[in-house]
Amino acid sequence: MDEHEDECVTCGSAFDHFAESEELFSLIDALPLSSKDLSTRETSQERFVAIIDKYQEQPHLIDPYLGSFINKLFTIALSQGVQSVVMHEAFKYLHRLSKFRGPKFIVRKFSHEVTDLHLALALLQQQNKDDRETWETRYVLLLWLSFLVIIPFDLNLMDGTSQKRTVDCILELAEVYLQVFDKSQDAAAQLVAKFMCRPDIQKTRLKPFLDWALEVMTSTDKKSLESVNRLCGVLLALSSLFKLAKREEVVEHAPVVLKALSACCLADSSNTLLRKLNMKLAQRLGLTCLKVRLASWRYQRGKRSLEETLATTSDDQHCAGTQETLCDGEEFGVPEETEVIIGLLLTGLADKDTVVRWSAAKGIGRITGRLHKDLADEVVGSLLECFSFRETDTSWHGGCLALAELGRRGLLLPGRLKDVVPVVLKALVYDERRGSYSVGSNVRDAACYLCWAFARAYDPVELKPYVQSLATGLVVTAVFDREVNCRRAASAAFQENVGRQGTFPHGIDILTAADYFAVGVRSNAYLQVSCHVAQYPEYTWPLIQHLVMHKLPHWDSSLRQLASKALHSLTRYAPSVMRNEVLPALISQVTSPDPCLRHGSLLGVAETMHALYECAFSPPNGEGVVSLQDCLGQGTINSLLDVVPRLVAANVFRGAIGEPMRPAALLFIENMSLCGLVALAPDKIDVWQSVIDENLSHTQDSIREAAAQALGQLSSKYYSTSRMLSEIQDKLINRYVDQLNSPFHIARMGCAAALGVLPRELLLRKLEQVVQGLSSSILNSQKCEPKFAEARRSAIAALISLCRTVGVASNGSPDQTMCPLNLSRVFQSSFAGVKDYTTDSRGDIGRSVREVSMLAIGQVFILAANSDPSVLRPDWVQEAMGSLVQQSNEKIDSTRVVAFDQLLAVIHHQPEIPHIPCHKELKEIYSCSATSGTDWRQPHNSYHLSVKLLGLKEYCYPTLVGLVTSVGGLTESLVRHSSQALLGHMKSVCSSIEGLALFSDAVLSVFRDYKKVTRVTIPLLKTLDFLLSSAVYDVYVNHSEHQPFLTSLFEAVREEITSSQDVVKLLASVSVFCGLLQFPSIQKSALNQLMLLVCSPLPKVRKTTADQLYITVVTYDDIIPDNVKDDVIALLSETTWDAIGDMGSLQGKRNELCQLLCLPVPRVKERSAADTQKKTLARDELASYKDLVERAGY
Repeated sequence: MDEHEDECVTCGSAFDHFAESEELFSLIDALPLSSKDLSTRETSQERFVAIIDKYQEQPHLIDPYLGSFINKLFTIALSQGVQSVVMHEAFKYLHRLSKFRGPKFIVRKFSHEVTDLHLALALLQQQNKDDRETWETRYVLLLWLSFLVIIPFDLNLMDGTSQKRTVDCILELAEVYLQVFDKSQDAAAQLVAKFMCRPDIQKTRLKPFLDWALEVMTSTDKKSLESVNRLCGVLLALSSLFKLAKREEVVEHAPVVLKALSACCLADSSNTLLRKLNMKLAQRLGLTCLKVRLASWRYQRGKRSLEETLATTSDDQHCAGTQETLCDGEEFGVPEETEVIIGLLLTGLADKDTVVRWSAAKGIGRITGRLHKDLADEVVGSLLECFSFRETDTSWHGGCLALAELGRRGLLLPGRLKDVVPVVLKALVYDERRGSYSVGSNVRDAACYLCWAFARAYDPVELKPYVQSLATGLVVTAVFDREVNCRRAASAAFQENVGRQGTFPHGIDILTAADYFAVGVRSNAYLQVSCHVAQYPEYTWPLIQHLVMHKLPHWDSSLRQLASKALHSLTRYAPSVMRNEVLPALISQVTSPDPCLRHGSLLGVAETMHALYECAFSPPNGEGVVSLQDCLGQGTINSLLDVVPRLVAANVFRGAIGEPMRPAALLFIENMSLCGLVALAPDKIDVWQSVIDENLSHTQDSIREAAAQALGQLSSKYYSTSRMLSEIQDKLINRYVDQLNSPFHIARMGCAAALGVLPRELLLRKLEQVVQGLSSSILNSQKCEPKFAEARRSAIAALISLCRTVGVASNGSPDQTMCPLNLSRVFQSSFAGVKDYTTDSRGDIGRSVREVSMLAIGQVFILAANSDPSVLRPDWVQEAMGSLVQQSNEKIDSTRVVAFDQLLAVIHHQPEIPHIPCHKELKEIYSCSATSGTDWRQPHNSYHLSVKLLGLKEYCYPTLVGLVTSVGGLTESLVRHSSQALLGHMKSVCSSIEGLALFSDAVLSVFRDYKKVTRVTIPLLKTLDFLLSSAVYDVYVNHSEHQPFLTSLFEAVREEITSSQDVVKLLASVSVFCGLLQFPSIQKSALNQLMLLVCSPLPKVRKTTADQLYITVVTYDDIIPDNVKDDVIALLSETTWDAIGDMGSLQGKRNELCQLLCLPVPRVKERSAADTQKKTLARDELASYKDLVERAGY
């Protein structure tokens, strides 16, 4: 959620008045002027919409001004001689107000004079119904006309002698716009309905209109879009008509319309709107057939005030209106059409679209309210049939919506709760799998809505028998549902029941933990909220039971993992139940044919066993148990020890379907080892070890990590105390060390991770072999297999783990501790890793190696400083600090963060790490006050500190190497902040010849050390261009003593681009050569090089060179003599340097430039015999390949 959204959330419903009224008036007044320009018109309209949208939650604040707004807009739109664009813009504003406040409310503010009728008709007749840009105008005019037609005057009196009758005009327009498929159709339907409700119109026009509508219904071609649009308009008009008209005036037409509606078979249509209108019209016909009455048998709802509910005990809240014997006793006939309509609506409850089901549910609620008690009870019985497991999820959803409507209207009597509540509880956990996904979230959401309706509909006495089941059902859904909307809906329903019923157990306490925001995050709901709820005994077993029955076998693997962790957390609240009931049941299911149940059960066994182990040694009463064996019993222990062999025998790890079982089995082995049960089954160790070894070479990182963790626990709990320790050492370590040189990088990664988790007892006597093996794999891989970056990362991470496990000492044996010999290998590997810039199709894969190498440097330094600082050599510390400084200035944000974290940890560590160069200066630059809480991912937070290191001789070179990759990078913000920081520092040292010389020497050193390394040299060239153009080296212009640096710099750039075909590098060098032209001592050499580049084989290089040289010549007056300056400028600007295929002409132009500038004309180098032979061979190979392609028929 961004800052704007946060503001909207916090400021919602916080206004006490309409503050922008004057601005809105000014926007309306300026409408004639702002509408002339498209940009101004759009800006004004956006501002108008933005203002009124702010008050959507408090629309009543605008109501006092609404009439004035509408009058002004109508005045502008209806003015004499107004331009059409202004009129349409005014109607757009009116439509926005209608959308904001609702058409029913806003139409009452419209003018309703008798004279307005012909005006609205005339304007509407002038509109083009096919114009897509002005539909708002037609909509508002139809809305206005629908209000004007109900004026209490005879419309025939308004007709003139020479014009068409007003009634005919209105009906014609209405029929036209009923067939237009836009918003105007809704207004046209309202116009027809209100017009037909006039007594004078009903007598003469209602029957013909219905005949026309029935003709459209019977003659519609459902394959034609135009016919479907016309049918939608007719159905909408009929629905509005039967809603607004008096029953006695249209009841005789209802059976005819129903017959035509049934003949259309709209329930089978693929058009959602048609099916929705089918439901809408059907329910209106049903209401018309039944007399308007309020069933006195309905349930009289109790107190609606929350304060009264909380202040009154449940025994005193029994209301006399809740008696089921309250029935009017009136006998009245029910038309036979009612049964057809109810059947149609019941069918609509199973429609595939929610809007259709919702419309059908509301129709059932309305019609049931006019039936007598027995028929209403039959409707409820029909609704309960929707909840059969043979029905689809749509039927369940529609049934929940319909029951909620009945309950909300008091039509679901308390006697039916015994049938409805069990259905609701099933709906709360409804989840039907469909391939790789499931359906049912809408059913669960609707079930929560039904529970919410119960809270508002019934007296607490009526719901008392079902309180426990409803409370547990809602809590389970609020905590463990997969979908966030269902969890929040269940939380809201629970809150409503707590407030209105007051009988839910521990309701207030649970609501404080399971509120709207707490259940929004799934992991928090599963692992935190569930524990808070489980402390109340009423909810403990339902939560556990739901996890075991519904979530452990769930189709979503991530949900199964989360459910197992939740089961671990809940075990301490019911350890005996988990031990005696849950754990045996789960063990029996670990080899189930259902892969989801199998995986979930294995995870559940692993987590439950671990939780029982924790409970056994730290029970709530504080009395420890001697062993887990005493807690579980021998039978359960034997079953647990047989789990892995059973899995292996069943081949559950094979294929893609067995992939989730691998980490689950490894977690089981890890927890079995952690609980100490591994020692009870020495004969099972080989099976466990084979499973671990098989997964150490798996392609998925998570599975390899799980295998390494399982090996660590197994080694710590069993191997380290085994009598066969020496044999196990030779067997395991030799195998893993040998695999470090495997041709498969995945095997290397797994074995390196395995070596890193071994306990100290297994490493003793083998430590030097392990360290040497890991170091050799890193160094050899970097030379021979550069793409094995992940293997190098794992090996360096293993070295870090080894240092933590065995410790650091200066006088220990290489097989016992990290002595100087072992540390030299560790640092050698880390320094090589920091320089790993391997790239492939995924990008910079060496980044992870550099990051873990920096972690290794920092961790080893801290370990050594805490135990034996003398083990650190000065050269190690100096190179390590340089590496950290370099990485802290590079362009990748995450790498920079790791570098700064380790650098600051080393600088400020207590006790101090010895041999750090310029330690005092580093502490001043990176003081705690300057770096506390800094986000190093943001470029503006880091570079202004790092550039200060350029003034320190020991750190100038590594700082520059890292900094040039940022200054010459591609990211705009990174380049801006790094270049600004560098320029600020360089301007501060320009006055110091020594400081500038230190920086210049570092530049030459970078060129020398990274010659032909494109990753560094291209950004370095861009950095030099930036510095030269920023006048950093202006002090060198008139000082001949700096000639050696300028010459060396020119030679370094020239050598870098020699024989290069890299366009980016050549273009960067052009800028540098042009920047060097400002120095007289190097001008001639730079011009000679530019003359070569201006005739480069690459057109873009030629063009850019000429353009840059032209700009430089115009900028600096002393580069070209005045007598030839115009000729040089003309040649540079008028020649088409990027022309293709005309190199001879371009070389002639270049030679003219050389003559004007008094430069030697470059000569084309003659090819040697070897080069000619190589080119001929390549041509022959290409010719042969071309011949092969042609002979192959391509």
